[in-house]
Amino acid sequence: MTLQTGITIFVFLATMVTIFWRPKGINEAYPAAIGAVIIFLTGTVSHADVADIIDKIGGASITIIATIVMAVILESFGFFHWAAAKLTSLAKGSGYHLYWYIQLLCFLMTLLFNNDGSILITTPILILLLKNLRLKPHHQIPYLLSGALIATASSAPIGVSNIVNLIALKIIHMSLYMHTAMMFVPATIGLLFMSALMFMVVKRKLPKKLPDSSCDIEELFFTKNFHPLKGKTLETRKKRTQFMIKILLFVFSIRCLLFVASYLSIPIAYVAVFGSFCLLMWRWYHLRTNPVDILKKTPWHILVFAFSMYVIIYSLHNLGLTELLVKYTEPIVSQGLLYASFIMGGLVMVLSNIFNNHPALMIGTITLTNMGLDPITLKTIYLANIIGSDMGSLLLPIGTLASLIWMYILKQHKIKVKWKDYLSVSLIVIPISTIFTLFLLFYWVQMVFN
Repeated sequence: MTLQTGITIFVFLATMVTIFWRPKGINEAYPAAIGAVIIFLTGTVSHADVADIIDKIGGASITIIATIVMAVILESFGFFHWAAAKLTSLAKGSGYHLYWYIQLLCFLMTLLFNNDGSILITTPILILLLKNLRLKPHHQIPYLLSGALIATASSAPIGVSNIVNLIALKIIHMSLYMHTAMMFVPATIGLLFMSALMFMVVKRKLPKKLPDSSCDIEELFFTKNFHPLKGKTLETRKKRTQFMIKILLFVFSIRCLLFVASYLSIPIAYVAVFGSFCLLMWRWYHLRTNPVDILKKTPWHILVFAFSMYVIIYSLHNLGLTELLVKYTEPIVSQGLLYASFIMGGLVMVLSNIFNNHPALMIGTITLTNMGLDPITLKTIYLANIIGSDMGSLLLPIGTLASLIWMYILKQHKIKVKWKDYLSVSLIVIPISTIFTLFLLFYWVQMVFN
């Protein structure tokens, strides 16, 4: 082993350990950036490689940041308090009903935004709701945990809901439209199965009857804060609901335009930026809020994290990791599509829980592109990798960036979710749900695309 190889492997392992450990709550972008700089200085990644990396992740990163900006803007409109109040009302005092409405909210927020943005939206909403209901910690955890799991896994049906999925689409030369056509139905059914299985696992921990709310958090927020919309106030629940629905319909229309743009081969980043800009101007027009505050609230570190991780993975690729993986996995892939989907999806699942799903999916995708597979086989196995990356990675709470963000938000609110609480659900739900969804993907592709 050369010194350069030794340094590269050490930097990769040290970066992963630091990201998982997060001493003193350090942002995951810092260790990733430091590791990338060291890798670049060793010469393992060249200037040409960096240019190629920027080309691959640039559009995906801009798209994700633009959609996260939309998520941040929602908070300014009072969406969090409105949504928490709506969930309480819809549940009608039933703890079981509340579970299913939380699942629906988390699924929709990931589809409308992305998994990181969904965690940033839904976790504060759930904390507001559960604290307002004065639920005890052991009753709060099942709702918070099941919501986070479904919010993160819901990035599988459409590629635009996860930055690493978007980057991989660029590498695999697959359109957002084709990804959705092949993946939406099996992944959505898989998520419904996952929600049902989770409900059976956590049911005994959920309160059958919810206590009364300590206060009307929606009314309190809108009365206390602002909302002088063009000289008027959102004084009634009906007007507030109409206003929120308008915002969500706008976000939904932008989401649909992303698929239109992909189908027409227009860079989807243009549409995402246009949507976030329009929503920002809408907020400025109604609330007279200076748009500059978004610069402070937007998690720019996600860009740094994605770029830095890709530099580190590219260095491993240059050292021959993907060649080694091709050597050992190519004979497996040649044994049939179903077998290949399970093995590759399972491999990415294991790697995601060891190293995080960002590097795991990148490694898996680059490996696939070096096998000379036919288009349908390549795309199907790639989608199996996505299932392993987006759903299978949730076996441990360190498998995704979204789950790391979730744990950090809980820590800020002094909510403790122990590993045993997490594993008591994930060890049962995640493997079974991942296997079930891989089966669905294979049979869906066979039925529709062959």
